Amino acid sequence: MQLSQKQKDHIMDALIYAILAILTLSMLYPFYYVLILSFNKGTDSLLGGVYLWPRTFTFENYMRFLDDPHWYRAFLVTIMRTLAGTFLGVLFTCLVAYGLSHRDLLFRKSYFTVIIFAMYFSGGLIPYYVVLRSAGLLNTFGVYIIPSMLSTFFLLIAISFFREIPSELKESAYMDGANELVIFYRIILPVSMPLIATMSLFLGVGQWNSWLDSAYFVQSEGLRTLAFRMMEVINKSNSPMDAIAVANSASAGVTSYSLQVSAMVISIAPIVCVYPFLQRFFIQGIMLGSVKG
Repeated sequence: MQLSQKQKDHIMDALIYAILAILTLSMLYPFYYVLILSFNKGTDSLLGGVYLWPRTFTFENYMRFLDDPHWYRAFLVTIMRTLAGTFLGVLFTCLVAYGLSHRDLLFRKSYFTVIIFAMYFSGGLIPYYVVLRSAGLLNTFGVYIIPSMLSTFFLLIAISFFREIPSELKESAYMDGANELVIFYRIILPVSMPLIATMSLFLGVGQWNSWLDSAYFVQSEGLRTLAFRMMEVINKSNSPMDAIAVANSASAGVTSYSLQVSAMVISIAPIVCVYPFLQRFFIQGIMLGSVKG
């Protein structure tokens, strides 16, 4: 039987949708599996057979995970560094990019040479540590914020983005007596929301998940971040526990693996909640910023 072109198109569409559905399920199910295990009794999860919903529902994993009062401080520090680091990172990156987007800027090629060199080469961990120590940033909250205030990757994207903005907007503002700062805040930033949203998403996720700086450059327990605390939990859960700790965990139904999956859920939950609000800007910001002026 000869199929018409329309029938062939329907079959092909159905095949594509089926493949996409399988791929989507294969990517989303691991997250769902971790979620249901975090709400399942840890000792019961060891028996297997938990696939679609918690078999023995419990909050004990999260209660044991958050039992340490240091966690509340870690939440606060992480939220503060994410908000401050994202805001200042976006602001200073856009300021530098706006200046470098002017084609008549003096020594513009030299600036670009330095930026490209800094993107591909670094001094390494020890020179970086020495620089932070010389700047007085070690064991301070500023070590989370100041080194990340300029992103060279997004700097190049923002430069290309700002070059695509019609020059007539700036020229009309010049005729009205506006200076560069007024033009930047009143004209450039409002039309750059796709770029700002994209930068905020990436920089915010990076700040939220960062733990190396807390491990290497901070000694104060009050400045530890959420990601660092999670790494501590995972490392401790992988190490042998004494007999009392084992007995207490077994009586509550908590295992090392149930603590790990609870840490994963707490880590990704805020990002999952924020991402849908920024998703509509994401592709638009990347595509517009990738156009070479």
